[in-house]
Amino acid sequence: MTEPSLFIRLYLDEDVSVFLAQLLRPHGFEVLTTREAQNLGCSDETQLQFATAHQYTILTRNRCDFEQLHETALRDQRPRAGILIASRRASDFELARRIMTVLDTFTAEEATNQLFYV
Repeated sequence: MTEPSLFIRLYLDEDVSVFLAQLLRPHGFEVLTTREAQNLGCSDETQLQFATAHQYTILTRNRCDFEQLHETALRDQRPRAGILIASRRASDFELARRIMTVLDTFTAEEATNQLFYV
C-alpha cells in the first residue's frame, strides 16, 4: 500500500481524456491514467479498487456506475477512494479548472469515501 498523502492524487478512468493529465500536471498535481497504470479494459469496480489500494481519487464521466459503487461501499461500510464525476458537457479546459478547485480545497483524507460532481 502507498504511504498516505496530504494532497489528492488523481486517477483518470479510461472514459476521461488523457489531455486532462497534461493540463493538471504542470500545476503540481499527481495524475495517473488507466493507460499508464496498464488497467485499460478493467471493470469499474476494479478501477475503483485500484484507486483505493494506491490512494488515488478517481475521476470518471461514468456517473451511473460510480454512483452505484459509491452507494454500495457506503452501505457495506467499506472504505474506498474518493470519486469525482465529471460533466460530459464540460470541455477539457473547463473540467481542469473545476478539478483544480477541488484539488486545492480538499485534502486526500477529506476526499476519501466522498463523491464529488465537477
